[in-house]
Amino acid sequence: MRNLYFPLGICLLLASCTPDAPKTSEPQLEPAKHIVVIGVDGMSPDGILNANTPNMDYLMENGSYTLHARAVLPTSSSSNWASMIMGAGPEQHGITSNGWERDDYILPPVTVGPDKVVFPTIFGVVREQMPEAEIGAIYHWGGFGRLFEKAPVNYDIHVEGEQETTDEACKYIKEKKPSFTFIHLDHVDGAGHGAGHGTPEYYAAVESADKLIGQIHQAVKDAGMEGETIILVTSDHGGIGTGHGGETLAEIEIPFILYGKNIKKGKEIMDMVYTYDNAATVAFAFNLAAPQAWIGRPVKTAFNGYPDGSPKNMALKATLLAPTIYPPRDSYDPPGGLFIDETPTVELKSKEEGVTIRYTLDGTDPTENSPEYTVSFQVEKTCVVKVRAFKGNNRPSPVETGYFRLFNSGGDNGINYSYYEGQDLHFVPDFKEMKPVKTGKVPEFRLSHIEHRDDNFAIKYEAYFEAKEKGKYKFYINSDDGSILWVDDKQVVNNDGDHGTKERADDVELEPGFHKVTVGYFNAGGGAWLDVFYKGPGIPKQIISPETVYPEIPS
Repeated sequence: MRNLYFPLGICLLLASCTPDAPKTSEPQLEPAKHIVVIGVDGMSPDGILNANTPNMDYLMENGSYTLHARAVLPTSSSSNWASMIMGAGPEQHGITSNGWERDDYILPPVTVGPDKVVFPTIFGVVREQMPEAEIGAIYHWGGFGRLFEKAPVNYDIHVEGEQETTDEACKYIKEKKPSFTFIHLDHVDGAGHGAGHGTPEYYAAVESADKLIGQIHQAVKDAGMEGETIILVTSDHGGIGTGHGGETLAEIEIPFILYGKNIKKGKEIMDMVYTYDNAATVAFAFNLAAPQAWIGRPVKTAFNGYPDGSPKNMALKATLLAPTIYPPRDSYDPPGGLFIDETPTVELKSKEEGVTIRYTLDGTDPTENSPEYTVSFQVEKTCVVKVRAFKGNNRPSPVETGYFRLFNSGGDNGINYSYYEGQDLHFVPDFKEMKPVKTGKVPEFRLSHIEHRDDNFAIKYEAYFEAKEKGKYKFYINSDDGSILWVDDKQVVNNDGDHGTKERADDVELEPGFHKVTVGYFNAGGGAWLDVFYKGPGIPKQIISPETVYPEIPS
């Protein structure tokens, strides 16, 4: 035993003689006296880029920002508003869907805040460490009110209407000069669900939100708080088509804009930013300690005295926007399209200045060695067009994908369909128990080729898919509401149930030759969508093209 103590003693002696590691010094910033967070439900970066937004443009030009921050999955409102104020994700706070309630949930939080119910929020952190603070929450969507502790908040009010919510917030700011104000606006999300993301109505709603943000900023000035205030503008999620909740870039990317005291001017934030960094950044700006359970990090590079992020660091996000493929994306419909008895022309454009656009036609992601786009071109056969923007040392843009399908109306290809109407549908029905309203032939597994009513209808598609080679084939169904895909009468993909647009997939081993593919689909109400994709040996993922399917096995 004596031999064991000797080395230990030597180690302790050496440790005591070892110089301390140099300590890094951070700037000592004077804390902000006021912080105003403005959250606009459903406002995507696309909305800001394509709408007229002079007030947000001003905040970005005179503050720090990124249009590539990310929400959490699922991209539903409750999960993301919770993450925004709780400095953590659904895995920690337990709010995993819009169905969550304070007394009805599946996953309990890892810890709770002052009310012993919900995970610790920024409201509780401010109250605990700034006991005299005036704290307000003014929100357009009533559901936001169930996500935070009530006791820490001096002024807690749900207001109907975006203008009324803004008026109430402006009045509160001017009268109380609060330390922390959280404002929630809901109308942009309503436009996304009603008219669809990327529509004129949606962009008009973003422009309205921009005017309201300008009014709130003016209220800060009128209250004499401008020089001591930070304004943070963000969102909970984006969207695609008339919904959100999925895993696309359009749904998960959100804006994050900081303006005011201690904030750098005209700086694009190069660090990765997540919605749960919002609460951590507010705590940092107030010089408060964050709870140990938070996983969010303050976005320090937005503050004066902290070094900027560098695009050379591969851990940082891309800043380039993906080019647009024409014909462009339309709601859930990806770029490209079906071309009947005509040869499509591919046109590519970028909103970025000085970028090089590169593309591929074989489904692989473009690299710096891929062909450079200089002029529009035609494609003679069905293909997958992928494009990407490159510029200097910036990371390349995300990849945009277009699906160009060709169909010869005089050929043998096509898909048989049977159209049904029912009552109170919630699952793909048993078609044997129903009588079709009409039948016919269409070129693709898509709703746009069949006239249908708005709700409680179902369609059965049947075709023979030609597998050119032996191997593993993967089939994907993207639908709103439910769908099921069978191959040779065996269920392969189940995407059934009453739900928004989402994709499910699975694979099957196929021999060369023809295989019966059946797709069952139903829509209960609201939005309706169906796309069927596949990939196979040497074949990239793509919408099942007309050339591969037949209404009957060719002789």
